[in-house]
Amino acid sequence: MMSPEVSLPLALVLGYLLGSIPFGLVLTKLAGTQDLRSIGSGNIGATNVLRTGHRGLAAATLICDMLKGTVAVIIAGYGGGPDAAMLAALGAFLGHLFPVWLNFRGGKGVAVYIGVLLGLFWPAAVVFCVLWLATAATTRYSSLSGLVASFVTPLFLWWFGHPALASLCAVLTLLSFYMHRENIKRLQAGTEGRIGEK
Repeated sequence: MMSPEVSLPLALVLGYLLGSIPFGLVLTKLAGTQDLRSIGSGNIGATNVLRTGHRGLAAATLICDMLKGTVAVIIAGYGGGPDAAMLAALGAFLGHLFPVWLNFRGGKGVAVYIGVLLGLFWPAAVVFCVLWLATAATTRYSSLSGLVASFVTPLFLWWFGHPALASLCAVLTLLSFYMHRENIKRLQAGTEGRIGEK
């Protein structure tokens, strides 16, 4: 196992590079659809891919965005231990939000949030998904579902005795709320688009 002086910075960089792969944009370009950034919310995530009418592409984007977070955590954890794994999680999340390849304009991070939880503590990923699905089924707002799930997840982790991971997820949640700031305004105004709307 590498020394912390080497493994921790490497974990952050590895996470960032993996997280910054814009799977939504890559998959839609390969499928020959219009530029994902020119439709709907302009976002590169699975919800906006769904607006192209390609459910399969949306599902593939969701899975790939999740897995890039999981892979980053697993590789870093294997090479540098739990602290490296958590830094890789932060890096992957930042990479998705601010990808270097897209002038630092990326996605909202919900899928990556789930992915890093899968790698770090899978029961929290289950809680996140259940909350997301329950909110989505009730409201049909993807943004609200992500906000509710990301708000509750750090509280769940803290309550069940994982303070370090709860602190990391609190940071991810704050970043997620920042990235959803326009969605929050539209939710308050009643103009937010619902799941399935183009």
